[in-house]
Amino acid sequence: MAAPPSPQQVTPPSASTSQPPPQQAAPPSTTAGRPVIVLDAAHGGTDTGARGETGIVEKDMVLQIARTVRAELERQGYRVVMSRNDDSNPSYDERAAMANAYRDAIFISLHIGSTGNPGTVRAFYDQLATPVAPTPVAAAANVKSPAPTASGLPQWEQAQQPYVEASHRVADLIQAQLAQSFSGSPATATPAAVRGLRSVAAPGVAIEISSVSVPSADSLTAAATPLATAIARGIAASRAAGSTGAN
Repeated sequence: MAAPPSPQQVTPPSASTSQPPPQQAAPPSTTAGRPVIVLDAAHGGTDTGARGETGIVEKDMVLQIARTVRAELERQGYRVVMSRNDDSNPSYDERAAMANAYRDAIFISLHIGSTGNPGTVRAFYDQLATPVAPTPVAAAANVKSPAPTASGLPQWEQAQQPYVEASHRVADLIQAQLAQSFSGSPATATPAAVRGLRSVAAPGVAIEISSVSVPSADSLTAAATPLATAIARGIAASRAAGSTGAN
């Protein structure tokens, strides 16, 4: 993974933004008012992500961490959907479509940085575009819709636009929890051009653990459980504040 400010600058060979993701019927909402957490292990396949001098490969390590995070979030009562559970490399739109299929979801993309202070974790939100309101038809029907282009056709690369502020708030709340669990981590989330979030029609956050340059992978795998707890607490705080909807 490249150095900040963007946690994901490598374009997977299979990524495609020219075609919208296939239409999917929205599954029923989760119980107890909790969102579905779509957990995205970044990279995969021929896109290895960052590589450390000791042989740590981001795509493999982030998948291992994601599996532990999933188990802990499920233990805390959340329903979790993985964007990949093997060495595959779904496109950006395919990953986003998993969140877009639900009426109530939060997209969390996990990364491991190539730089940064070991033991720190940073949350990012996409701040590339100015937020826009959802289309009137979509708002009335409570159905997610990508931002329209000048021609009125869907633009899936801009689907995150109506959710930028909600994503910012969720990212800040998660980052506040990360700062308590990982000494030296910033207190607030970082805005960045995060392509992996741009097609997501839901609050979306990218989380980057530092870094692949650690001597042993043990310190990275040990971060998984406190990372899951920080995510769960941040999402719970956002729900209490009513801050996860689109603007």
